[in-house]
Amino acid sequence: MRAASGSLFGSAYGDCLGRPTEFLDYGSIVATYGVAGPQELTGVPARVTDDTQMALAVGEALLEVQTFSPEALEPVLTRRFVEWLKSPDNTRSPGMSCLHACVGLAAGLPWSEATQTGSKGCGANMRVTPVGLVPGLTEDQRAGVAQFQAALTHGHPTGLAASELTAYAVHFLRNGLPPADVVPALRQRCAEQRVNYRGEWLGELWRQPGVSRPETFIAHGWDECADALDRVCRALESGRHEGDPCRATGAGWVAEEALATALYCYLISPDEPVAVLGRAAATSGDSDSIACLAGAFAGAALGLEAWPTGWQTRIEYAERLAHIGRAWD
Repeated sequence: MRAASGSLFGSAYGDCLGRPTEFLDYGSIVATYGVAGPQELTGVPARVTDDTQMALAVGEALLEVQTFSPEALEPVLTRRFVEWLKSPDNTRSPGMSCLHACVGLAAGLPWSEATQTGSKGCGANMRVTPVGLVPGLTEDQRAGVAQFQAALTHGHPTGLAASELTAYAVHFLRNGLPPADVVPALRQRCAEQRVNYRGEWLGELWRQPGVSRPETFIAHGWDECADALDRVCRALESGRHEGDPCRATGAGWVAEEALATALYCYLISPDEPVAVLGRAAATSGDSDSIACLAGAFAGAALGLEAWPTGWQTRIEYAERLAHIGRAWD
């Protein structure tokens, strides 16, 4: 199926289709593209945003390291993030939390000082798809890497938990879990991991004003994600999926809403990947990040061949996406 490639390219396709709609209201999107949303790549190459650029930074860092530990991964991720910060192509309206944190990393600050501890923006999990795809990780390694790559820029516990859940959604789908079972599996993970603070990866990040214990710190993030997943269940069970998906599951500017709305857009029609992208891009919130994640889910489940012929050669950064995909397929 070439599921790794399918997920990576699907993420980039969604990012591309959501790029022109990100700052539009729902009515304007529908007036331009119809209720199905944008479903054709435009431009040569078809351009993406910082979402794909930072996902590539994470994916290429994972290809580079020999062992998956915080000591091995931190300098590689830091270098990749700083390279992104200083790239002349970093002109795609990147999030302020990512920018501020990466400026600190470039100045030589430890990541625990550079990170934006109050931010749970979706920049924490819009780039985590590669962590769900890299083969050979233990469960603890995959969870630790997912949270750690988020922690370098977004130190809020909800950003950490949502990143782990996003990676695991991709991992579950890539390994054959039926789409209908994904939200229950993620909801169960919220319960199981609720007070599991991964100190070997996160160090003293939990020491924030008003927080007495690491378990209290991380539980807040898992609880917010659990609430977001419950909204997905209610939206799916309603049987009414017309209109702006953000009205049901959130605008996606923050991490748990980006995960929830992407899952909702995907699970309405999991066997129709292009329809998933159009629906996710036709959202009044952070359309590129929502469609990016929805495309990652669809591609992980259906593989590379599910996407239209010709898109693979038109998307920006195609060679870099293909290189990572080949390594993990």
